[in-house]
This record gives sequence, structure tokens and C-alpha cells, in this order.
Amino acid sequence: MSTQRRTAPRPGIVVDVDRSTPPILFHHGESFRLEKLPADRSRVVYPAEPEPGLDDPEGAIRHALLHPIDDDPLPSLLRPGMKLTIAFDDISLPRPQMQRPDIRQRIIEAVLDMAAAAGVDDVHLIAALALHRRMTEDELRHCLGDRIYDAFAPHDALYNHDAEDPDGMVELGTTRHDELVTMNRRAAESDLVIYVNINLVSMDGGWKSTATGLAGYSAIRHHHNVHTMHNSTSVMDRHSSELHHSNWRQGEVIKNHGPRIFQIETTVNNNTFGHDGPLAMLQKREWDWTARDRATFIGMQGGLKAMPTSARRKIFQSWRAPMEMTSVQAGEVEAVHEVTLEHTLRQHLVPVEGQTDILTMGLPYICPYNVNSVMNPVLVMCLGLGYFFNLYRGRPLVREGGVLIMSHPTPWEFHPVHHPSYIDFFEQVLADTTDPLELEAKYERQFAEDEWYIHLYRTSYAYHGVHPFYMWYWGSHALKWLGQVIVVGGETRSVRRLGFRPASTLQDALEMASDVVGPQPTITHLHNPPMVMADVT
Repeated sequence: MSTQRRTAPRPGIVVDVDRSTPPILFHHGESFRLEKLPADRSRVVYPAEPEPGLDDPEGAIRHALLHPIDDDPLPSLLRPGMKLTIAFDDISLPRPQMQRPDIRQRIIEAVLDMAAAAGVDDVHLIAALALHRRMTEDELRHCLGDRIYDAFAPHDALYNHDAEDPDGMVELGTTRHDELVTMNRRAAESDLVIYVNINLVSMDGGWKSTATGLAGYSAIRHHHNVHTMHNSTSVMDRHSSELHHSNWRQGEVIKNHGPRIFQIETTVNNNTFGHDGPLAMLQKREWDWTARDRATFIGMQGGLKAMPTSARRKIFQSWRAPMEMTSVQAGEVEAVHEVTLEHTLRQHLVPVEGQTDILTMGLPYICPYNVNSVMNPVLVMCLGLGYFFNLYRGRPLVREGGVLIMSHPTPWEFHPVHHPSYIDFFEQVLADTTDPLELEAKYERQFAEDEWYIHLYRTSYAYHGVHPFYMWYWGSHALKWLGQVIVVGGETRSVRRLGFRPASTLQDALEMASDVVGPQPTITHLHNPPMVMADVT
């Protein structure tokens, strides 16, 4: 259900750069760069303005629960004595974290009200982590609200999924491709599992929610691997994503041998920085900047330069995006996901004609895996080559053999609690090889089965030992496709350890790229964030 309340936003646009074009904003970690792109052979892909949010989010949620797609109304599925499990997306979504109340809080409160009215008293809430780090109490309170946390957490009925709990996981069967399907035992033994999803990009949702979020390594490895990523020409385009196909095959097993799933999916707009406030100019196109916007940006940039990195990081990590819910739909997993994708693509897709020789992008301070943490070099690679590179439908924005230029400081820095296996991966594995197939064959099992990494995943707030490998695999298609990767403004040692070339300035990077793509190359800048996805013809 979706209701618009504002005038239609301006769609995304591709702008050709000429001599009158103002400098273009590049995100650069916890800072920014303004860059002049070469005139007459450069273009900029801008996102659409934010879609209007729902006038009545609570009413829309209730309507979705009472009028689901290809399923019975939720109250009819609830009864006294049943075992009900509510699973929800973890802290990796959305990015940045949204202002309170979070969508998940609003939906789960509505579900709990219906469950209470039906006399259901055996209810568990599970953060669907997959192999991500556990959420802290503060993070769970932000996501779910104090009322839910205080009602369930003290009674051990709200907790993080543990993919390594030997007694807490079950095998549901195998797919027709011999892919094992595992699931959290509490969810698998429930009469009903309600999954609460936030669809930030087209890759999210559908069977990926339960088949990945509530699974263990033995199941996830069937699609989080180099072969799958090499055969996913874009993980954001389900029709050409082997990741999508594998999750859907696992979904068939869940349908046939697992619990009943009632899927609730939502979409949000791309109002990342707000229409007013201290970061509002980041939401605008550069020619729309007012004199006040320019003054604010100059002052902010100067202030950030004077701060230590830790202070800048704290400021940006505390930002809460004023994203609004644009749709909510509930019911059968695949039918719900079809509607969800329509809303997601309407917000993000921008038609782009033809490919480019050089693709440029500025990488921001945040990705799915450094919330309240550090953007280490492996995550820089994953964000640029795994996520931003794949933000297309049809063909990649950059031609095969072309060059990717990323702007990010890329410090040799890691969060010791959140990313312990990343440290060893970066300092030991990448020192030996950066080839995805080789490091997968030589090192993955060692990290995945390491008892210390498993202990930290289960008892601390560490990502699973295998997680840095998966982040590297996310970029494996781009590594095969590109002729060269250059990082502007990155720490030289870190960039070279990644196997990329460092450059001090964008101009230096463009000159270096000419050795690969020739003189006078075409250049396309992906102006992201806010979120944009290129529909390349």
C-alpha cells in the first residue's frame, strides 16, 4: 500500500559536463572532495529526489497485515498455544540508521498487538544476523524501541541469531543443486515465522531474508562464493544474479520442509541527508546549492579537516537519516517481493545510455558492515567493487577492461572487536594473494572453522571469521571486468595491499587511467549517495 502526499519528485538524470558545470561532490570517507571533471567527455548520474513517504505509516502497516498478498490475514494465522517467531533485518539495514521510530519497531508493535489479541504468548524475536556481528542493547533499542526491548529481552525472548550454536541450528534439506539449507532451530520449529524486512536496494528481501539471515555457514557458503559472484553479472538485478537464484532454490526447500513464512517487506525513500539541516546540501545537485549551502559546506569541510579522525567518525556515525517508508506489503514471500521491487526500482533506477571508459565514485563513511565501527580497507574494496559497481541493471556502467576510480582515505585501520578476522585476512591472506579463487581455495575453511573466531562471533561483537572472504568475493566480478582500479587520496600501503593503484589527486588518477583506456576517455561519475541505480542500455 502506498500513498503520496507531496508533488512528484524530480526523476534521476544524467548530466553532461561542460565548462560551466560546477565542481562535483565526491564523498571521501568522513570528508568530501570537490572535483572538476573534464568538459565535453564526462557525465554525472544523479539520483532521483526522494519519493513521498506514506501519509499514515501505522494505517498502511495494519492494512498490509489485514489484506496480505496471496496469503490469509495475519489475525487468522494466530491462535492460542502456537509458537510464533518474529525475525527482523539486523543493523546492516538501512544505511545510515534511520530516525526513530524505526520501521521495524512500528511493524513489530502492530504484529505483537495482533498476537496478544489472539492469545499468543509464546513469542520470540530474533535479529537475523546470518554471519554478521551481534547487535548491542543500544542498537536493539534503537531498532525496536524501549517497549519491545524491555518486554522481551529480560526473558530471553529477544536475541541475536547464532549461526554457530550446535544445538540452535537444524538442517531442512538440500536443493536440486545439492545446496544445503539450514535454519535457526527456534524459527524452524515454530508454527509461524514472521519476517520483517527493509528493502534498501533491489538485492534485499525475498527468500534472501530467511535463507540467509537465519542460516549458518554450511548453507550460506553455497551462494556466498566466488563461482556465484562470477556468475552474477549484477547482484542488484535478480534476472542475472546467481545469488538470487541460489536463495530462491533454498526458499523452495523452506516452503516444502520448513515453517510457514509470513513475509513483511518495506521500502524507504532515499532521503539520506534531509531537506534541511546541517547535511541538506548533500541531498541536492550542485547547481541547486544556494549561497547558504555553499557557506555551510565550506565551513563543514574546514571543521572536519581540523578534527581527528575519531571525532569525525563519531559525528557521522551518529547521523540518523530522515528516510520515510514508501510502501509496506505482507503475505507470501515471492508475491510480496514482486511488489517490493516495483517500489525499490521506481526510486532508484536512472536510464543511462551506453557504457563509459572510466567510472568514478566517492565512497562515503558507511557501508553495511561498519555501523558504529571502522571502514577498514577490505570494506572499502567491498563497497566500491561489490556494491557501488553493481548498482546497475542491464550492463555495467563501465565497459569491460575499463577503469574504476574511487575516492576514499583507505586507512590501515580496523575495529579490533568487530573485525578481528579482517585484520588477519588483510595482513596475511592478501599479502599472499588477492585472487578470489586462490584465496577461497587456500584459506576460507581455515578462517570459517577457526575456534577463536567462532568464539568471538558467538560471545562478543565480532563478524564471523569467514566474513572478510565474502566481502572480497562481492567484488570478484568487478575484479574480472575491470582493467584497473585506482584509489584517490588513499593510504598508499593499504591501497597497494588491496592490489590497486594509489593516486594523490583525481587528475593524477585520470592520467594513470589513460595508460589503460587511451587518451581522451569518456568518464561517468556515479553520484551516490543518495542511492542511485543505473539502467544501462
